[in-house]
Amino acid sequence: MISPDTCVRDIAISRPGATAVFRRHKIDFCCNGAASLSQAAARRGLPIVQLQSKLEALGPDEAGPPSDPSALIPHILTRYHEVHRAEFPEAIRLARRVEAVHRAKDDCPHGLADHLALMFDDLEGHQQKEEAVLFPMMLRGGGPMIAFPIERMVAEHLDVGEQLEELARLTTDFAPPPGACTTWRALYEMCRKLDADLREHIHLENNVLFPQFA
Repeated sequence: MISPDTCVRDIAISRPGATAVFRRHKIDFCCNGAASLSQAAARRGLPIVQLQSKLEALGPDEAGPPSDPSALIPHILTRYHEVHRAEFPEAIRLARRVEAVHRAKDDCPHGLADHLALMFDDLEGHQQKEEAVLFPMMLRGGGPMIAFPIERMVAEHLDVGEQLEELARLTTDFAPPPGACTTWRALYEMCRKLDADLREHIHLENNVLFPQFA
């Protein structure tokens, strides 16, 4: 049985599939992964035994992302940076359409398009700094000056975590209202994916890549 004292981030790293369990229960494994499993369960009002059981029941280990920086950094660039750049503009477009067509409805997600645009603008600046400065330093082996850009990226990840909380609020936890049109449903499903991808992205950087250069 997984110990209640084990850090959430350590479980996320060592047990493939754990991040999906944590996402379902709204347990932050990326920005605040230093919490123990018991602390995380208590914050969400979950029985610790139930959470342990779900984690223990995960299937056999599968090959996850590489951990070596020379392979992990290209994986992050391809799987996350490029995907975010492709998907955010479409999500913003869908949100503007839903807000325009359904603006008279009480459950219309007013402000969602602007929030997504803000997230994308901040994220693009963040990714450019990683691509231009931090990742090249890491691929050269790091060095004493690498601590500052890592600290800056970790701080910006906390901001992303807060933005994701607001994204969930605006979309009522990605649940479209009864009778929502296809565009509205597609928008919320895309927002759900953006949330999942960003949390996995931050987890890989905060808990796998950055500690190798701390």
